[in-house]
Amino acid sequence: MQAHTQHTSVFAVISLLVSATLWGVFWYPLRWLEHFGLHGVWITFLVYCGTLIYCVPIIGRHYRDFARQPIRLLLIALSSGWCNTAFILAVLEGEVVRVILLFYLSPIWATLLARLVLKERLTRVAYLTLFIAFAGAMLMLWSPEVGYPWPQSRADWMGLSSGLAFALLNLFIHMTDDVKIQTKTVSSWLGVILVAGGSLLVLGDPLTVHEPIATLYALLVGMTLTGAMTWLVVYGVTHMPVHRSATILLFEVVAAAVSTYLLTEERMSTREWIGGLAVILAAYFSARQHTALPAVTGDAHERI
Repeated sequence: MQAHTQHTSVFAVISLLVSATLWGVFWYPLRWLEHFGLHGVWITFLVYCGTLIYCVPIIGRHYRDFARQPIRLLLIALSSGWCNTAFILAVLEGEVVRVILLFYLSPIWATLLARLVLKERLTRVAYLTLFIAFAGAMLMLWSPEVGYPWPQSRADWMGLSSGLAFALLNLFIHMTDDVKIQTKTVSSWLGVILVAGGSLLVLGDPLTVHEPIATLYALLVGMTLTGAMTWLVVYGVTHMPVHRSATILLFEVVAAAVSTYLLTEERMSTREWIGGLAVILAAYFSARQHTALPAVTGDAHERI
């Protein structure tokens, strides 16, 4: 039994490392699709339409779950929809590592939500996490032109709002413990299709690409890469304590930093790196806490 447990743990670690690496390099296929003439919202919509191959059979097997908690599953869908749509738009427009680090400011939003919504008492570690994350954000967002910290582009706003939506997503997931993980996963995927599709309707933005095969490529990215990232994380976090899986998933930042250094001209300043390291430290402290809102920064199996 012990050997089986160790074997499972090794595979859980590997699955989390692979998933974190894929999330860290996810920007590359997104920008590759952009070169074919697709733009951000269409890329998001088509990629997540590719997940319908998994959604349809799961809905058929667990349709009663959707009828039992429709409002909370809708909240999961909407928060996931904004989280992923904003994240994709941000990495397409901004500096990848900067966007990911701004996303990882989730400890601020998660801790505040735990206090305001769940009425959770904050520990000294929670206050320390807030302080470190806030200090890191101030350094990263400092604008010499205006003399105070402020988001400097739409990508910054998108990265920040994606992290906030992620914290909300995990709050709603925590409130639906009686619903199967497959149902919540499908709700998250469908939410991205709903938000991105709704945005396209509101904007009245037709699909115009020079290479029609780009649509097929986007669907294939959703079927393969998005599906793999999701199921690998689901496997890993279900076979490992949350605080350990959360810590391993921080490898996403390393993967993003290495891939952008090798494949792009994007470089962050020393000040931004110091702020980013503070954000990662705050994320690590948050992952180590056993709070009622379970390690929101690391509960990334729902960032799908």
